[in-house]
Amino acid sequence: MASTAANDRDSPKDGDMPPVMTARKTGWRSIQIRQLDQQSDTKQGKKEPASPKAEENKEQPNQDTQQEEVKNEPSHEEKEQEEDVANNNTTGENNELSMVLSALRGTVAAAKDDNNEKKAHVEMLQEPESPRPSRNARADQIIAAAEAARDKAEHKGYQHMHHQPAEIHIPEPEEAVDVDSEPTTPVPAQFSPQEETTNDKHPDHQPHQQVHIELPADKNMADYITPPTPGTPPATNPMYSEELQDQPLEEEPSSSSPSTSSPTNEENKKGYQPNTLNPREQEQADETMLKGIHAFFSNSFSEAEASFKSQANDDPLYALGLGTMAFIKALSTSDGDNTEDAIAQLTSTYQFATGQIDAASAKKALKDTVSLYITNLMGSNTTGLPTNTAPLPQEARDKKPEFILNGALRAHVVRSECCLLMAMLHLHQETVVGYLKAGLNLRRAYSSYSLVWQEYKRMGQEFNTYMDKNTISAIQFGIGSVHLLLSSLPPKILKIISAFGWKADKHLGFALLKLCMDGQRIRSPLAAMMLLSYYVTLMSYCPQVLTREMLQPAIEILLEAQKTFPNSALFLYFAGRISRLSRNIPLSQQSFLYTYKVSQGASWAESTMGRLATHEMAFNCVVDLDWASAALRAVELQGQYGSPAFNKYFYGTCMEMLGNRSEAILAFAETTTLLGTKKTQIEQFVARRIAFFEKSGYQDMDFFLPGFEICYLWNLFPCMQKNELEECLEQVETTLNIIYKREKKEYQVRMLELVPDIPPPNYYDHRAILLLIKANILNCLGCSSDAIAHLNWIVDHKDRITYSKWIMPYTYWESGIVSWYLGDLKRARHLWETALTYSSYDFEYKLAIQLNLAINHAIEIGVPETPTKSRLKGQTTFGRKRLPLSKSNSMHEATAVVQG
Repeated sequence: MASTAANDRDSPKDGDMPPVMTARKTGWRSIQIRQLDQQSDTKQGKKEPASPKAEENKEQPNQDTQQEEVKNEPSHEEKEQEEDVANNNTTGENNELSMVLSALRGTVAAAKDDNNEKKAHVEMLQEPESPRPSRNARADQIIAAAEAARDKAEHKGYQHMHHQPAEIHIPEPEEAVDVDSEPTTPVPAQFSPQEETTNDKHPDHQPHQQVHIELPADKNMADYITPPTPGTPPATNPMYSEELQDQPLEEEPSSSSPSTSSPTNEENKKGYQPNTLNPREQEQADETMLKGIHAFFSNSFSEAEASFKSQANDDPLYALGLGTMAFIKALSTSDGDNTEDAIAQLTSTYQFATGQIDAASAKKALKDTVSLYITNLMGSNTTGLPTNTAPLPQEARDKKPEFILNGALRAHVVRSECCLLMAMLHLHQETVVGYLKAGLNLRRAYSSYSLVWQEYKRMGQEFNTYMDKNTISAIQFGIGSVHLLLSSLPPKILKIISAFGWKADKHLGFALLKLCMDGQRIRSPLAAMMLLSYYVTLMSYCPQVLTREMLQPAIEILLEAQKTFPNSALFLYFAGRISRLSRNIPLSQQSFLYTYKVSQGASWAESTMGRLATHEMAFNCVVDLDWASAALRAVELQGQYGSPAFNKYFYGTCMEMLGNRSEAILAFAETTTLLGTKKTQIEQFVARRIAFFEKSGYQDMDFFLPGFEICYLWNLFPCMQKNELEECLEQVETTLNIIYKREKKEYQVRMLELVPDIPPPNYYDHRAILLLIKANILNCLGCSSDAIAHLNWIVDHKDRITYSKWIMPYTYWESGIVSWYLGDLKRARHLWETALTYSSYDFEYKLAIQLNLAINHAIEIGVPETPTKSRLKGQTTFGRKRLPLSKSNSMHEATAVVQG
């Protein structure tokens, strides 16, 4: 019945159709034409035009004209950029990452020039309109020059080197990046909230200066840092204990996992031999592992896998290499089966390393265990690492002191890294049980890291004599990752994890990971990936507040990674994410296309990086409001990547935004059949939204903009340009007018008919969502003051918003952004802290992370806390003598009246 009614609603002519439906219908015609063209091409034996080359050709309109303009009137900086690109390409190599970074640096430099011009001409602030898909004239000029140089090189006969690794001249970061330039930001070009809030409105707030920890590479780290101080590890919250009773730790690989994925089979578990190689012999033996890591990050995935498998049954570090590949695949695909396979692989490696440790009898001494426990209990340590271990005196060193064997320390680090990677996988699941398991794995990981750190500190400056460089690099990677990971989690999640009783130090994490990255050892590219993941994730969660500060360091990490891996698909992916956050969608699309291209032909990469790039290109299409292309990408990803339920829902939202409501309703109906029993945060949101649509039998779909809801919850509006934002704002206004007309019509019925059968209009949820989206768009356009009335309406009617519980906490989040942009930083922090008081709503943990990041940033720049007013409970005498509670008699009352 619902589908029949929906079809009847689609039947009216365009003249009778609401304006928003007319606009959506026009978009649906375009996708129908594209599908017909693809069918005709398929019949003629042509390939689907979704190839990277075809996509590149689609992004090249007006580039000849732009190239002529660059040649006619080039500036000094543009000449340098063109010379760099030309020199890179005339060497006969095709370096995609270098070209992307050159354009990205141009975007950053252009943002600085734009800001300087706007400061000098405040009265003439108006963003020039540029033809789509151009987002930045300077970036387009650089891309045009790069493509011209590439085409010139191809004509000279270099196209046959397409699949060879690139070796080109890479400029030094000091020359490539202007230190004085400010990174671009997703807020509108004519509006700079960070400058205004920190300089103009509140001069007493000092600009935030990053705390950097400098660690020399050739010295013992323990002599320069005091690892943070642990208190007593908190007990597990009893309210979550029942959920963990039937969820044991991964001590044994899952029986459902294939035995071939485990490097240590049952016959290998009968006995483990200790690793007796000295540090220099171990470094020489690890050269094969180092070559495998370089092959993996140079897109030679099959070669890397073969290198890891060659000694996976003999060395736990090689087994960890296979586990790391499975870990990256699980995170990239968000597939449950891949996650189980990765956990099984890492669990097997964990057991392998444990067996090697037991064979060497390398366990923590009872004295050190008791000492560390007392230190934790007294709360005199802040990191959980041993601090009472003194370096050996000279006499003891002359007697050749006994330390735990390097092979056993190496096995401890491998075991810790397995637990660390499993903890990240559980955190990625975004469930309460996942958070509990993550905490248990982090605790196990830090226990072994603590033992290795204790030995490392005892060695003093002779650590190179007793420990190989790869193990030292592993300590830096592991401890740095734990601190960086825990520092980004909100208290709401840390309470569930209950892993440690101390506060993580993110500056220590930065220092250790940077030291690991600069060491050029086995974990160096993984450290670069960890830092990039940190920056990109935090900017994606909180783009309005953090992008200005974090964009430049992320680009510098990419520049460092480019020196060693100039064509890596993994780093190209991060370049695409950073380009989108800098609002350069053509450059982002180009990066993902390169990622897709280099991943083709390799089974591991094609199913991992290729589909991940396709997923990101779908979101780029949404940012460009190209719903037809986004729908085609969703169809391509169905059953291949991510959650099948979300992919189908995403396809349905694209169909609704295009005006094909019948197809959208069918997609929503099919989505409910794809939802499993254990739902992630995204799947829970999808299930509730579809249930809300079904309440009216899909009769109220004119009041929804589901595509814009995704844009809001995924923070895509800050990535849009002004033209797209204004188009979205117009569509939101049109939908709000439709709701107003419906309410007016229903109220007219109540004025003419006595006790009508229909209930009074109740579209508070519908209007609140649209007003929240409108407020976000106004913030992105730099019109934050115009959003105040809309957010106040939501707060004033919060008692009537009964179904979509996520609206209120997000309203306080958006209100904090308005206050932040208007310069009232104290009010912004207070509103964000108010949002943290809400619970049991969709995307609760996602918003908790978002709020925690913004609040911590406010604390770092010196924003004071708003004191909470203590509410009076019952009656009070305000300190005066309490009166009797019994009623006075009439005589006393009469006397009081006379005396009165």
